Amino acid sequence: MDKNRHARARPGAGRPWAPSTVLVTGGAGFIGSHACVELLDHGYEVVVVDDYSNSAPQVFARAERIAGRFVGAVYELDVRDRRALSAVFDRHPVDAVVHFAALKGVSGSARRPVEYYDINVGGTTALLSAMHEHGVHRIVFSSSCWLYGDAGPGLLDENTPVRPGNPFAASKWLCEQILADVCRRLPEYTVLCLRYCNPAGAHPSGLLGEAPRGAPENMMPSLAQVAVGRRERLRVFGGDYPTPDGTAIRDYIHVMDTVEAHRVALDHLGDAPGMRVYNIGLGQGSSVLDVIAAFSEASGGEIPYELTDRRPGDVATLVANPAAVTRDWGWRPSRSLTDMCRDALRFQLVNPHGYAGTAPVADRRP
Repeated sequence: MDKNRHARARPGAGRPWAPSTVLVTGGAGFIGSHACVELLDHGYEVVVVDDYSNSAPQVFARAERIAGRFVGAVYELDVRDRRALSAVFDRHPVDAVVHFAALKGVSGSARRPVEYYDINVGGTTALLSAMHEHGVHRIVFSSSCWLYGDAGPGLLDENTPVRPGNPFAASKWLCEQILADVCRRLPEYTVLCLRYCNPAGAHPSGLLGEAPRGAPENMMPSLAQVAVGRRERLRVFGGDYPTPDGTAIRDYIHVMDTVEAHRVALDHLGDAPGMRVYNIGLGQGSSVLDVIAAFSEASGGEIPYELTDRRPGDVATLVANPAAVTRDWGWRPSRSLTDMCRDALRFQLVNPHGYAGTAPVADRRP
């Protein structure tokens, strides 16, 4: 590893404004931990807050091993805790925020709608309050293509009418509305909302991946657990959708492409004030059976599955049109569904029980 690569250029060099110290909320989670690697690898100073409700502190030692640099500081706190969050801003010269901290999952939100609104919306308003108090006005918000709801087949662009069909999507839409209103009333704010559908895969090293607590709600970690024998078969929710094979179609994007998009977004926070929304995805749909076939090929064996009833709030097809981000930023994803399956399987094989048994990084509060 070239230890001097991080000194070659300041993050966002050549742009009129670019952050150097970034606060990552939810930085221990699946996407957040990969984002820490991406930011460290590109020379940013990274500060993390996470409550470990669906994550593990062990990820930071692994992130640092991959990047060859230390995360600047890690704080265990609930993003809704305004006093604790304000203290983080007191201690660090934060230039911008990447906001991942939230509950995710369609089926989970149907069971626990109040909790989803409380954490996802309440966490965002608490964060905005701390940012405003400390003069931090730039944020990249992790949103979702689930906002489009049951919009039908075809590619959905940023002008597709929003029709959230579950509390998770509705909570993300409320956050977007709050952020947009703040930008209208306070012109010093700049917000980039990135909407993506199904992040999947893992870091190619096998050191970072998706390791949910309890039974996974997302398909890729479920497939991986079936492939290594932790689960008997995959449950496929719905085989009677109006799609070619009857199963739901989604736009999957590699987690490394997802976090790369967030890092590129930081470079573009200085382009213009106000709020802008971008879809992030491959722009092509894969059915559940397509993903099972791809994972079976990656694992070298058949993945057993059973068809069950549809889940409340699910839709037949959800595929994003990512043309706007390519047009404006010159960026597009580079990894395929095959890459996602291969990397997810590698993580599961290297970490059959997730992060259990791995020593966490020591708390490094200043």
